Amino acid sequence: MMVKRNALGRGLGALIDDAEKMQQSAGMDEIELSKIEANPFQPRSKFDDEALQELSASIKEIGLIQPITLRKISDDKYQIIAGERRFRASQLAGLKKIPAYVRKAKDDGMLEMALVENIQREDLDAIEIALSYQRLMDELEYTQEELSGRVGKKRSTIANYLRLLKLPAIVQKGLIDKQISMGHARAIINIEEADTQIMIFEQIIKHGFSVRKVEELVRDLNANGEKASDTKKPKFPKEYQVVKTQLDKLFDTRIDFAMNDKGKGKITIPFKSQEDLERIVKIIENQK
Repeated sequence: MMVKRNALGRGLGALIDDAEKMQQSAGMDEIELSKIEANPFQPRSKFDDEALQELSASIKEIGLIQPITLRKISDDKYQIIAGERRFRASQLAGLKKIPAYVRKAKDDGMLEMALVENIQREDLDAIEIALSYQRLMDELEYTQEELSGRVGKKRSTIANYLRLLKLPAIVQKGLIDKQISMGHARAIINIEEADTQIMIFEQIIKHGFSVRKVEELVRDLNANGEKASDTKKPKFPKEYQVVKTQLDKLFDTRIDFAMNDKGKGKITIPFKSQEDLERIVKIIENQK
């Protein structure tokens, strides 16, 4: 079964002024899979196996409804502009040919079209989106403002994605693997030191901190750093602030840390009543 759409997606149309004209003039044909090769500009670096299997089963049942988009690079060779996921699922389904629109496009047009097609239809992870934006800026020499106009996103949104690329690799991988969310990553990026960013990431994994909890922790760390800088006193170790957050969660109360210039100090665990004190004592006993 094949259904030919009358118009391009909103994002792709925004990228190419004569999109309607291209859609009408582009021929749709049945192309052999053996003559199709992947797009070297494909922003998606990995595909979900389960989702591919589900799409493959659907294709076996009703066929490929949405044609992929190709460009002809030789008499018997085509390159994918958009639709690699559908191409891979068709391979799994054992198809020999698939419906495709064949267009002419330069490499820069391919990069733009592949990016927008995938962002809108295949839910790229945040790092893949950021890398794609960065590649557009590097290879096509776009400013953030120009890129904003090309992809139809606010400049601040693009800037937030690009900032993620400044995170340590282990944190970026955690975002790709969905160990942390975009909200977690955006909170972590507000810490300057890479070691501290990694430490917070590890604490999120270990204790399951919410985004709000991480935002509070980051605010406390930054505020403590500013105070230490203003008073010219020894900095309160940021590692201790993470410990404090863990203790707050363990005892379900606000733990107080105090330290003098020589590094000596105390930890205070407040309680509201006799019953609350007994609760805290039981928690301490259970840690033995």
